[in-house]
Amino acid sequence: MPANTEDLRRLVERVGAFHITDKAMLAAQRAIEQAIATSVDTGAVEKYLSAVRNYFEGFEREARGHLRDVDKRLEHAHQVVFNLTAERGVAVKRIEATHGVLETLAGVQVR
Repeated sequence: MPANTEDLRRLVERVGAFHITDKAMLAAQRAIEQAIATSVDTGAVEKYLSAVRNYFEGFEREARGHLRDVDKRLEHAHQVVFNLTAERGVAVKRIEATHGVLETLAGVQVR
């Protein structure tokens, strides 16, 4: 078994907590869990670490891409809210101005 056995066990536990659907990663996870229960050689550990790295690097790239997309959409939404708030302010001022004219009009009498 490798020198950092506890680190390996923690990693295997942490990875095992994910819902993994990728067949290669799932096979690697099962293989290392079985190897830990019996005996682990350096080759098995290296193969597992490579599988974890490949799977999670891809997963991270995908998640970062999704985050960038969400951030862009949020930026757009914030801009829309800002524009609508400004537009609302203009509409309120217009109402106040026209209401003032209408009040003045009501006070004027035709003779």
